[in-house]
Amino acid sequence: QVQLVESGGGLAQAGGSLRLSCAASTSIFSRYGMGWFRQAPGKEREFVTVTWSGGNTWYADSVKGRFTISRDNAKNTVYLQMNSLKPEDTAAYYCAAGLSRTRSPTSYSYWGQGTQVTVSS
Repeated sequence: QVQLVESGGGLAQAGGSLRLSCAASTSIFSRYGMGWFRQAPGKEREFVTVTWSGGNTWYADSVKGRFTISRDNAKNTVYLQMNSLKPEDTAAYYCAAGLSRTRSPTSYSYWGQGTQVTVSS
């Protein structure tokens, strides 16, 4: 029943790295664009990055040059490589799937359970 499952969150120090993984069902992975969002307590869910057909990507300005989204089609898995982490990156990170090229979380149809990323100074 769970169609998107994130893993890889944890603790990191500022300047460190983490890699998040999101395993999707074959039916979702083959049809939808895959994105990452994050949400800190008491704040709105915000766009991080998305990838869609043709290998196109969008990144939020706050993570551009530090985060990289990639896909492994053989494993039905999308990754978020996070480098040069900052304390302001601390949030629950969510994998999402949607049909539209958009930065809006309301446009995504499927969501993972979230994985916590905490970055200390």
